[in-house]
Amino acid sequence: MSYNKLTRDQIAERVAQDIPDGAYVNLGIGLPTKIASYLPADKDVFLHSENGLLAFGPPPAAGEKDPELINAGKEFVTMLTGGSFFHHGDSFAMMRGGHLDIAVLGAFQVAENGDLANWHTGAPDAIPAVGGAMDLAVGAKKVFITTDHVTKKGEPKIVESLTYPVTGKHCVDRIYTDLCVIDVTSEGLKVIEKVAGLSFEELQSLTGAKLVDQTSDSQ
Repeated sequence: MSYNKLTRDQIAERVAQDIPDGAYVNLGIGLPTKIASYLPADKDVFLHSENGLLAFGPPPAAGEKDPELINAGKEFVTMLTGGSFFHHGDSFAMMRGGHLDIAVLGAFQVAENGDLANWHTGAPDAIPAVGGAMDLAVGAKKVFITTDHVTKKGEPKIVESLTYPVTGKHCVDRIYTDLCVIDVTSEGLKVIEKVAGLSFEELQSLTGAKLVDQTSDSQ
């Protein structure tokens, strides 16, 4: 293998670059919550958490954890000046009402048409984790996905059509994996970036749907 996969922190840092100034953004549980640590201080980004937080910041410094300041993933956070707290029901009203610019979520599978599966694998012994994923998938103006490109067994997570239970249909706009960045468009899955040393052919072989090469080194 002549390329290095991105780490989870590198994926989070890459997503942070694409979040515009003034955006209202929900960070899903898991890898997406890392993005809070990589948003530049000169950007006004209003982070939303479904348990009732708006305008929270990165994790606290050592010794400064407040047990009453946690995000939906039960991770400690800080609050920015002007940040607010509100009822869970109000939080979901924000999510469902189209008030969020971007939702960054994890995924078990993403289909080439933008369908998302991220709450259950369908396995008999798996524990379903619906949370607010369905509300975010259809309520946010844009949905970004962060995920490994393949499963631990080497199976593609980007596929022609979902085989896992659906979270939302035609909802994904962009996919960030440990190998590449893909735009989901009506003309197909367009690869706009890939890690150095990885050929388009290698990337395609690790993907369960047809890709379109839109990288700067494509011919």
